[in-house]
Amino acid sequence: MKTVRVAALVFAVTTGVVVAFQLALALGAPWGAYAMGGSFPGVFPTPMRVAAVLQAAILVVLALVVLSRAGVALPQWARPSVWAVWVVVAFSALSLVLNLITPSGGERAIWAPVAAILLGSCVTVATGARKHQPR
Repeated sequence: MKTVRVAALVFAVTTGVVVAFQLALALGAPWGAYAMGGSFPGVFPTPMRVAAVLQAAILVVLALVVLSRAGVALPQWARPSVWAVWVVVAFSALSLVLNLITPSGGERAIWAPVAAILLGSCVTVATGARKHQPR
């Protein structure tokens, strides 16, 4: 079970980095070339800043699901985390694919490895925590 907990913490910390990046974009950091396929280089326009905040919020929820499934946090989410962790796996797999095919070389170089770490760690939690399903 220790591996599952470590994987959950890796997922949470890595997600925290992505959340910080998204919030920085929302606050006006000129890093648009490294997000959303590089379609908005420089400072994001207002609608994209709102999207960055929404993405950050979604990522926080995904991290909480993984932490709950691993038994690290939110025991009240234990039952729904049994299936919700697979939503996180699907989201993470899609994220990896999108980061591998993005036209932005900078985005691909930075975020594809991060997406691979997220996918690997949430798959570890999803498959390793199955033996410890809540009653």
